[in-house]
Amino acid sequence: MSKADKIFIDMCRDIIENGTSTEGEKVRPKWEDGSFAYTIKQFGVCNRYDLSEEFPAITLRKTAVKSATNEMLWIWQKKSNNIHDLKSTVWDEWADEEGTIGKAYGYQMSVKHFYRDINEENLVNAFGPDWKEKGRAVPSEKNGKAGFMMDQVDRVIYDLKNNPFSRRIMTNIYVHQDLSEMNLYPCAYSMTFNVTTEKETGKLVLNGILNQRSQDILAANNWNVCQYSVLIYMLAQVCDMKPGQFVHMIADAHIYDRHIPLVKELIEREPYPAPKFTLNPDIHDFYDFSEQDITLENYVTGEQIRNIPIAV
Repeated sequence: MSKADKIFIDMCRDIIENGTSTEGEKVRPKWEDGSFAYTIKQFGVCNRYDLSEEFPAITLRKTAVKSATNEMLWIWQKKSNNIHDLKSTVWDEWADEEGTIGKAYGYQMSVKHFYRDINEENLVNAFGPDWKEKGRAVPSEKNGKAGFMMDQVDRVIYDLKNNPFSRRIMTNIYVHQDLSEMNLYPCAYSMTFNVTTEKETGKLVLNGILNQRSQDILAANNWNVCQYSVLIYMLAQVCDMKPGQFVHMIADAHIYDRHIPLVKELIEREPYPAPKFTLNPDIHDFYDFSEQDITLENYVTGEQIRNIPIAV
């Protein structure tokens, strides 16, 4: 049994056996037939995965890791909010007639912010001598002070390469001033990175915490776990670090009422050993990665669950 399977099984059992129900309460989501979608939930679930030991893809059923990676890159690399830039259909229900999901996810990652604590020498170290041509930073001035405009993703890479032991390396896409223009408020909204040192080798280790306000456990849990684990692997490689701990904080971890029988059947299945994950070692620029640069070997899984009803 993979450790990811055990974490998933224990979490689901705890939600089902000890969680609280929202049945009869005022809830927003509805099923396709218009009826309210109630849940059984636990507050404040924290799961920890050691990426140095195994890649946390569950084996109870297959997780489409390449599709999950494509969605992560859609947000973090393409910084897009348009489903036409995405290869999966996971966002179709929330897209408008032009294909956008509003000022959410990738849009927030594309916004450049003013920073005074950035210099050209460190920009070269982080992105190479052509950092300006790449659009990684833009010289600017604010309130008479010189500085640079930079988006959140590039700020993370800049700090990981120049200030790896900073306690301020994070992103946040839950921007209140833009919520009214988002077709769905961000669920996975904040990633915090923290670097430690491997005692035996002195090698830097990249760790990360994903904060999530809400999660549909059956439909999305391992999808999110895998995609943000891949993100840590990718950033670790481009910053000459090793992947370390991935911590997943979920404020409202829930199983929808119509999902409960599916989850009960799923967690009684026979799990398999974790697959072996590899990343194309020739990629050293985060913006050169694609989902084709990841490989999962010996990924043996149980039968997929088809046509999972999604509450919107």
